[in-house]
Amino acid sequence: MTATRRPLPWRAELGRQTRRRRTLSSFVLLLALPLVVVGAFAIGGAEVDGDGTLVDLATGGAANFAVFTTAVSASFLLVVLAALFVGDSLPAEASWSTLRYLLVAPVPRTRLLASKLVVGLATVAVAVVLLVAWSVVVGGIAYGWAGFTNPTGGSLEWGTFAGRLALAAAYLVLTLVQVGAIAFCLGTRTDAPLAAVGGAVMVTIVTAILGQIDDLGSLRNALPMYWADTWFELLRPTVDWTPIGHGVAWSLLHTAVFTVLGFELFRRKDVLS
Repeated sequence: MTATRRPLPWRAELGRQTRRRRTLSSFVLLLALPLVVVGAFAIGGAEVDGDGTLVDLATGGAANFAVFTTAVSASFLLVVLAALFVGDSLPAEASWSTLRYLLVAPVPRTRLLASKLVVGLATVAVAVVLLVAWSVVVGGIAYGWAGFTNPTGGSLEWGTFAGRLALAAAYLVLTLVQVGAIAFCLGTRTDAPLAAVGGAVMVTIVTAILGQIDDLGSLRNALPMYWADTWFELLRPTVDWTPIGHGVAWSLLHTAVFTVLGFELFRRKDVLS
């Protein structure tokens, strides 16, 4: 007796994700970014300033360069990529008129959504890790392998910095997961990939603006991505784990809420394309 073949194995979705032109283009962009930054510093004739900001210290070694490159990417580029990798998959199937055929295969809706969500979020994680690791390599080749100097004071040698940087990358992935969940939820309600991706990015922009309004007080703590920059705390000589804990908790909550909502909305949706 032959085993029944499971419909739409996850490796099939992984293959579709990795072969798509927008995925390949996005990773090429990530690999090119540290090189472009090095070129910009070379053209500008940047010099190390021990009393400066993070950008002033970026050429002081691999550690500072990796932190700087990650910082300038996290606020927008990585947000867009997270929305793209997760939010684009399902609406793209609808825009190609292949979604209804996948469901007729038959593929259970929950399995279809789960495969696209998991593969999309995994791609986000790979993108963040690749950017951080590649920035360390490029920074080391260009500027040497000095430890990290924090602009606010203190320094970390590689024995400590490597573990802290890994934690910072993991925290950054976790904050981006909620962006992916928002894009995923929007993607279950539209057949236009741009609407899902752009909608998620717009939500992060609006919440970033609201986060600057002091009159909102503690209500700002509940906004998506409000704690996104807290990963810098992990690079201080002494880590304050309280904001880290808040960021993890809110990110997990937002991810769970938008993921469950996306599954529920798609369960009720009439798929016509």
